[in-house]
Amino acid sequence: MKKKHLGVIISFLLFLLVAFIILTKVNFLNYRSPKNYSEIDHITLNDFRGLEFFQTSLYGNEHFAYIKTTIDYSFEKDSVRVESFFHPSSSYVYNRKVFSNELLNHELYHFKITEAYTRMIKNEISKRKNVSKREIEDLIENLKNSERQFQWKYDDDTFHSYVLREQKKYEKNIDSLLMTHINFKTPKVYIYEK
Repeated sequence: MKKKHLGVIISFLLFLLVAFIILTKVNFLNYRSPKNYSEIDHITLNDFRGLEFFQTSLYGNEHFAYIKTTIDYSFEKDSVRVESFFHPSSSYVYNRKVFSNELLNHELYHFKITEAYTRMIKNEISKRKNVSKREIEDLIENLKNSERQFQWKYDDDTFHSYVLREQKKYEKNIDSLLMTHINFKTPKVYIYEK
């Protein structure tokens, strides 16, 4: 009888652990669906609804946030749809008492980096003729890896926005990348598969 109760208790504790881990990745209790880049001007720090239980400070500072963005794609009959998204339920602000425009601006530039790479992907796809789905997937994955490296470098060089001169330099660079690829704002790129 005791082994049966122990098994139930262990199962329940495992369930609680899994639920806790899932909640730290995506806040299902206060879920908001992902937002497309076209909605960037309407994003505020109040949209950051994720939960973060483990981080208490960043280099001794409680004034920080984390934004989760993704580049998603799907194939259609004669095209590929490539879009960037902000995930409110996986993004968080550590200390909600210290909301600031500078903090929001830094995080939104992470989203702009994602959008710039999304546009670069569409630009590269448009240059190729008779390209297979596999080749497009490889191209997307390579540029997604480059985007992640750029995101890390952005945080390192700006020290998460605390080095204002670097922050402004990155803003100018990212805005320039977005403008350079302005013709690739629409999600669809037409392809001709082999």
